[in-house]
Amino acid sequence: MRYKAIYLSMLAAMYFTNCKTQQAKQSKAVKPVELPAPYATPSVRNNSKVIGWPQGKTPVAPEGFTVTAFAENLDNPRWIYVAPNGDVFVAMANTISDGFTKTASDKKPLKKSSNTILLLRDADGDGVPETKTVFLTGLNRPLGMLILNNLFYVANTDGIKVYPYTTGQTEIKDTGTKILDLPAGGYNNHWTRNLIANSDGTKIYVSVGSGSNVAEHGIENEKRRANILEINPDGTGERIYASGLRNPVGMGWAPGTHTLWTAVNERDELGDELVPDFATGVKENGFYGWPYAYFGKNPDPRLKGERMDLVNSSITPDISLGSHTASLGLAFNDKNYLSKAYAGGLFIGQHGSWNRSVLTGYRVAFVPFKNGHPDGPVQDFLTGFISNISTSTVYGRPVGVAFANDGSLLVADDSGKKVWRVAKK
Repeated sequence: MRYKAIYLSMLAAMYFTNCKTQQAKQSKAVKPVELPAPYATPSVRNNSKVIGWPQGKTPVAPEGFTVTAFAENLDNPRWIYVAPNGDVFVAMANTISDGFTKTASDKKPLKKSSNTILLLRDADGDGVPETKTVFLTGLNRPLGMLILNNLFYVANTDGIKVYPYTTGQTEIKDTGTKILDLPAGGYNNHWTRNLIANSDGTKIYVSVGSGSNVAEHGIENEKRRANILEINPDGTGERIYASGLRNPVGMGWAPGTHTLWTAVNERDELGDELVPDFATGVKENGFYGWPYAYFGKNPDPRLKGERMDLVNSSITPDISLGSHTASLGLAFNDKNYLSKAYAGGLFIGQHGSWNRSVLTGYRVAFVPFKNGHPDGPVQDFLTGFISNISTSTVYGRPVGVAFANDGSLLVADDSGKKVWRVAKK
């Protein structure tokens, strides 16, 4: 009995030591976010002015990497999808005025949208595509793309279409089949719809942003919005996988886990430092606050105490990415490309602020991960997009990020009309 007691005591000591170690790791990875009070600073409109990239100038990567233009003179390249065979698909689409803004003065000028997917193929891996072809046209503001079961999926703003696909083909002429309708358009840039499949290809996840800032058009107009939806590959079986996500865009699976992560644009008009955009592991059936609460259980003052049951159930996201950074793209380095320092980590394309007194975002950020969990603070990875912060001028704006099969990181710069390639020297 005496030896048994000693043994149990040793087990208990080991357990508590392990708990403390895990707590220490957690505190290193995720520090509490201190938020100011709403309206601590005024809400401002400070749109950046895009001047384009001067000849020979590129974004700036850390020492040991080179940055080159993988493709240039594109029409608003917003999203990148890399096929299993290495082909690079680029979705080109523009924001247009579609009636989801609050007042006439807020409406964006009407633009034409390319509504085109390009195919770029770098067969010899030298960083220069030998093939650049128009792969698919006639779309409606496409973003997400997916190849699954010999089908090419496209997430248009108003729904998902599928097309017959054979590995290596350079053009789709088929008219396709719409398998799912989605609520079209959205507040500011919330027209984007993204796609990702689970590991065995039995489920597809669809991100759909809100149609407003804080449901000012009525919550009844937000049906099936501010969610990640789950469907079967044929478009049936729709259910809400997670909700209260104001504008989830980028999605990815944390390496070594079955946890879906997303990058989310949070709400506007509460001041410079509210509300932080975030990246988070998504809990199935989880509610993340929108529109009633932000960054956990912080009630939005504009909703005046509505739905406190939902406020109290709101999940605090894992990683703050800074307020108004417009964090969109998301890619895990699950194959440990680039260098050891970036193995398994998370790369996030931040399109940049339009409603903050001093520009923020306009970079590709990096979050270290270990064993599928955040393991350090957010860092700069690709910068140099801002030309002059005092005049709010920028060269371009990064959006989608994806790893090419050669290990380089590709970055869609929609305003700069380029796809950048970051590779080891």
